[in-house]
Amino acid sequence: MSQSVHDFDTDRLCQYLETQIEDFSGPLTAEKFAGGQSNPTFLLTTPGKQYVLRRKPPGKLLKSAHAVDREYAVLQALKDTDVPVAHPYCLCEDDDVIGSMFYIMSFEKGRILWDPALPELTKEDRKPMYMELIRVLAAMHDVDVNKVGLGDYGKPGNYFERQYSRWTKQYRAAETHTVETMERLMDWLAAHIPEDDGQVSLIHGDYRLDNIMFQADEPRAIAVLDWELSTLGHPMADLAYFCMCLRLPRIGQVKGLLGLDLEQEGLPDEQTVIDYYCQLRNIDAIEHWNFYLAFSFFRLASICQGVYKRALDGNASNEQALETGKLAEALSGFAVQLID
Repeated sequence: MSQSVHDFDTDRLCQYLETQIEDFSGPLTAEKFAGGQSNPTFLLTTPGKQYVLRRKPPGKLLKSAHAVDREYAVLQALKDTDVPVAHPYCLCEDDDVIGSMFYIMSFEKGRILWDPALPELTKEDRKPMYMELIRVLAAMHDVDVNKVGLGDYGKPGNYFERQYSRWTKQYRAAETHTVETMERLMDWLAAHIPEDDGQVSLIHGDYRLDNIMFQADEPRAIAVLDWELSTLGHPMADLAYFCMCLRLPRIGQVKGLLGLDLEQEGLPDEQTVIDYYCQLRNIDAIEHWNFYLAFSFFRLASICQGVYKRALDGNASNEQALETGKLAEALSGFAVQLID
């Protein structure tokens, strides 16, 4: 975490939370978590307990961006399911309290693992971590969204058609030069979007190792983090996005597992991940897998191109944005290898 820094009145916040959370009692201190989250996140400490505050950034924002109320809705919906999440305490939509909408959730003590090769674990402990990740993902996709109150959390219709249109527009808006592999990839995706098969699940949108908090001493997930990109959509979007790490190199900003001897390192290969997911969800096989993978590379490449454009325009959120942005060409190149 960064040094103690915040841009809101902690006394005012404390008074508010004492009326909203049972047994909440000040005084209160706030410390901002380091990192590039688009929704600033703070550790709140009182004499008796710690909490986490996640807020919209203050100021004028895009209408659909930084929707912390959607994140809170997911936590509320999942708190009594098999998907581990932090406990949601309250949502404040009154900008007068700290300057923007925010919510309070429990502070979970565990560990976050950043490198998919899991170098800090023994060979024997690595595969169980991955199996736990897939167990949680399958549980998320099996949640009855209507039963938990998330039936209107996303738009109806073919998820991949909508997403392809959205990310194509985003890419074109951020395009700085012609990338041949990206052009080939977009043409192929447009011609191969699967027909809508009716599968609709709660999807995380950014499901990867470092968005899961584990118990400190065992391969058990205690909280899925960062629900900002969550929506209703096709479950294979999450699974393919997660499997990208197996096809990405171990260089630069996006660390993958490409080039490692997975068996030697105690890590599962892609087929093992897919088979376990299918077993958990009683699925016989996954059709159109190459499309789902190629789409995941395309989406990430579009995101990286946007980061690159903002860096060139001087609006990047961190100093590594220029390097991150250059990944668009490499990512589309990996996808083209899938479709050739």
